[in-house]
Amino acid sequence: MGRKWNNIKEKKAAKDKNTSRIYAKFGREIYVAAKQGEPDPESNQTLKFVLERAKTYNVPKHIIDRAIEKAKGGSEENYDELRYEGFGPNGSMVIVDTLTNNVNRTASEVRAAFNKNGGNMGVSGSVSYMFDATAVIGVEGKTEDDVLEILMEADLDARDIIEEEDVVIVYAEPDQFHAVQEAFKNAGVTEFSVAELTMLAQSDVELPADGQEQFEKMIDALEDLEDVQQVFHNVDM
Repeated sequence: MGRKWNNIKEKKAAKDKNTSRIYAKFGREIYVAAKQGEPDPESNQTLKFVLERAKTYNVPKHIIDRAIEKAKGGSEENYDELRYEGFGPNGSMVIVDTLTNNVNRTASEVRAAFNKNGGNMGVSGSVSYMFDATAVIGVEGKTEDDVLEILMEADLDARDIIEEEDVVIVYAEPDQFHAVQEAFKNAGVTEFSVAELTMLAQSDVELPADGQEQFEKMIDALEDLEDVQQVFHNVDM
């Protein structure tokens, strides 16, 4: 269970780190979601999900509005959604999700971030089979029993429910993301500490101190890349 909560703590910490970079990544993700469907979250579930995520990172309204207006304006800027997989020190595994308008540039930069920090990029499928796509939704002000009752009343199942540090985290199937959120909203919840579709490792690895330092440098190098949206891994941080 600790690995799951560590993932959430990383997401929460990210809210206060490099906010301008995070806002830029959300701007791109919102633009792509709005352009792929209707620029209205009520009729575009992908956009609705991205906006829910953006709220948990306190992305300013003007950034959201600008990205949606850009999509409405018929911008010809196009992005490909690509996933890279690789390995770090001591058997660590990493998944890198990107949005790019230059595939060659992105592949080269991701490979370099791996290679320069003791890792190497693998082929598609070499890592992802050890991860599970998961909806992760966190709320404050509720107990684990409260959350279980809310889900039962909505006839929803969860993979797991964990309460720690005043936050109750629900882990559910990816296609239940919106249903779980609606159940909470119907119960009076207006804000979410976490609202993510993530990739959770099926098992953790612990690194020695030197390997941990090298791994963290590799993750930082990957996350600093302009085209990288999210990075997932199996290291117990």
